[in-house]
Amino acid sequence: MFEKLDINHLTRERLAKTIDHSLLKPTVTDEDLEIGCKIAKKYNVATACVKPYHVKLAKKFLEGSDVKVSVVIGFPHGGTLTSVKSKETEEVIKDGADELDMVLNIGALKSGRYDYVKDDIKAVVTAAQGALVKVILENCYLTKDEKIIACKLAEEAGADYVKTSTGFGTGGATVEDVKLMYDIVGPRLGVKAAGGVRSLEAALAVIEAGATRIGATATVVIMEEWEKIHNK
Repeated sequence: MFEKLDINHLTRERLAKTIDHSLLKPTVTDEDLEIGCKIAKKYNVATACVKPYHVKLAKKFLEGSDVKVSVVIGFPHGGTLTSVKSKETEEVIKDGADELDMVLNIGALKSGRYDYVKDDIKAVVTAAQGALVKVILENCYLTKDEKIIACKLAEEAGADYVKTSTGFGTGGATVEDVKLMYDIVGPRLGVKAAGGVRSLEAALAVIEAGATRIGATATVVIMEEWEKIHNK
């Protein structure tokens, strides 16, 4: 169960454990990855979120911490064949991935091919072998009804989370979307807000709306703002 967090009783440690520190830009080098993993370890966030290519190296850089490795599947457009998403999942699980953030097939959803979308998600859930699966809806391309349908399909397919965005679409997380998603599947599924959460204020706003996980590149900013306020 993924109950809403009370922002009035949020600790530094619990805030950090809402964060998936995002290392997904196309230009991320091995050196960038190492620096990012050091940030993830310093603040003891939930995960470092990486590309499939970087799973093994991220596991190495995160040794000695309880920060997990999350990895994106079918990223960033979701149009990969289901068989390819399934195989990609199998390979990253072998490499040590702990969690998976998969992009649903946006075009299939908008075409009304709901069985395909559900089976696509289910294939990744099956291949994940019990690892936590988050389904990225990419809300900037969806109508309200499509967002509702996508949340329901993710739940029916056995996913653990629904996620607002890849961070590479035309828009990111909004408070309204997080509220909507939580209303549909919370607290049975978690809601992850990603894209544009670049300050403590923004993080607390999506947490209050129902997010229990945040995808962020601005981890340092968020955590330093928290420490500045609470260490006065």
